[in-house]
Amino acid sequence: MSKLVTIYGGSGFVGRYIAQRLASDGWRVRVAVRRPNEAMHVKPYGVPGQVEPVFCNIRDDASVRAVMHGADAVVNCVGTFEARGKNNFDAVQHAGAERIARIAAEEGVARLVHISAIGADKDSPSRYAQTKALGEEAVLAHMPDAMILRPSVVFGPEDGFFNKFATMAASSPVLPLVGADTKFQPVYVDDVAAAAVMGVEGKASGIYELGGPDVGSFRELMQEMLGVIQRRRLIVNLPFWVARIMAFGLDMVQVATFGLVKNTLLTRDQVKGLKADTVMAEGAKGLADLGIQPTATEAVLPEYLWSYRPSGQYAAIKNSARNLRT
Repeated sequence: MSKLVTIYGGSGFVGRYIAQRLASDGWRVRVAVRRPNEAMHVKPYGVPGQVEPVFCNIRDDASVRAVMHGADAVVNCVGTFEARGKNNFDAVQHAGAERIARIAAEEGVARLVHISAIGADKDSPSRYAQTKALGEEAVLAHMPDAMILRPSVVFGPEDGFFNKFATMAASSPVLPLVGADTKFQPVYVDDVAAAAVMGVEGKASGIYELGGPDVGSFRELMQEMLGVIQRRRLIVNLPFWVARIMAFGLDMVQVATFGLVKNTLLTRDQVKGLKADTVMAEGAKGLADLGIQPTATEAVLPEYLWSYRPSGQYAAIKNSARNLRT
C-alpha cells in the first residue's frame, strides 16, 4: 500500500511542487488547505484519488489532527505576510507550526518537513522573521529530527517576486525599489521541492539554507528581469524613511477599511525585513549537501516572463524579422 503524506498549504506556490513530486513517486497526498474548492488544480498531479485537497484550519487542534491521521509524513508549507487578522504571523508561523509538530509527535508521524525562510531570527526587527524563528524552535522541540528548509526568495512560473515586478515594469516607466542594494540568493521552486521530498522520504534531516548559484542585489535582479522582458525602465531606490511613510499609509488604509482593502504593495514589516540580506550563511548546509544542483535564474526566467515582453510570444519573431535583409 502506498504511503500517505499530508501537506499543509500544499496548494500554494511551493506546496504544489512538493505535491507533484511526491505524487510522481507514488505517495498518496492530502493537500490541507482552508479552501479546498480553490485547490482543485492539485488533483491532476496523480491518478484519480491519489492527490486530494481537504479542509484544514491550522488554528484548530482537531482540524489539524483529522487531516494528519494515518499519515506517514507531514510537510508544513503554510506561511503568511499578514501582520493582522486571525491568520497573522504569530497564529500561522509560530502557533500553527507548533501545533502541526506537536500533533505529529502525538500521532507518531515518522517524518516532518518544515518550510521556513533564510533570515529567520528571534532578534530581527521584522515580526515575520521573528515568528519564522519561533516556529522553527517549536517544531524542533516536538520533532527533533525534523527537516527545516530555509529558502531565500523563491522563483518559478507562479512566483510573487519576478512576476510582481515584471507586471509593474510592463505598465510603468519607473521601477521603485526599497532596499535596492539588499542582496538575495534566488532559489528555484522545484529545487526546494526536491529538497523537501528528500526529508519526506527519510533521506535527510536537519536545517538547510536554500539558495541558488548566484547572489545579486535587488537592483541587479531587477536589471536581469528587465533584460528578459526586453524593457528599459528607470530603477529608483526609495530611501527607507520614505518607504516607512508609504508603508504606514498603506497599512492604515487596510486598517481603516477593516481589511476590505488589502495592502499587497508594501507593509511596515516588509520594510524592516528588506534591510537585511537574504543569502545563505557561511558554513550553512544547502542544496549541494543534498546532492541537488541549484538552478540559475537565467535558465528559468525566460520560460515564464516572456509574456511581459512588448510583443509577448512574438518577440523572437519580430527580433528576427529586423535582421532580415530586403
